[in-house]
Amino acid sequence: MQIIDKLLSSLERDETVHDVRIGTHWTAVAIGASEGIRCGLATTCGADESECQARPSVREAGRLIGRRALELARLVNSDSVMEASVGLATINALLDVDLTRCVEVSAEEIIIERGAGKRVAMVGHFPFVSRVRRAAQALWVLELRPQGDDLPAARAADLVPQADVVAISGSTLLNRTFAELISLCPPDAYVLVLGGSTPLSPLFFEDGVDAVAGAYVVDVQAVLNAVSQGADFRQIPGKRLLTMYRQP
Repeated sequence: MQIIDKLLSSLERDETVHDVRIGTHWTAVAIGASEGIRCGLATTCGADESECQARPSVREAGRLIGRRALELARLVNSDSVMEASVGLATINALLDVDLTRCVEVSAEEIIIERGAGKRVAMVGHFPFVSRVRRAAQALWVLELRPQGDDLPAARAADLVPQADVVAISGSTLLNRTFAELISLCPPDAYVLVLGGSTPLSPLFFEDGVDAVAGAYVVDVQAVLNAVSQGADFRQIPGKRLLTMYRQP
């Protein structure tokens, strides 16, 4: 099974959708739960112009609130990239995260610690790239839209197999490249999945991932307000940066 199918199969609750915010950079979905409102995040993947002309980016826009959360979660497999963002955010809201397995450490700290003096491949450009570059022997940043010293994502097949540390953005779950990237990782590489889209689930460990670093929402209203006002990840309050390791 692909990781997305595993995540969907693992969901044990089906709450009512309380709110949906599709911001410029992030999508947030809030669900009503017995212990209160819960919220999940995912990168907003925008549709290109041709897709928008062919059909609405979110076909049921304006009618998502009040639906069952599992219905929205299944949108992660939609052929609309914006609907897929809604689906992944819903999965993150529905996940029962085992906080006893999580520690409050950032992905940046892990990559710098593990990658010091080594070869690091990062799939996705993150704000801390320059600090990783100073610590690593070599750093390859692979991007669909390269900027500066980034390299085209198409070079992943050449570079990822050479890396000692591989950091993969959770947004690869949305562009359907995660499975291919995992297959390119060397058996002895340290593999991390990171970013606010990343589900904090031990299911990743079945695919050889060593750690997952994501966001856990603790103030739902603050997150919803920020997302709907176009906040980038650093501007979103009300979240904790947590990491779950395969080995304690």
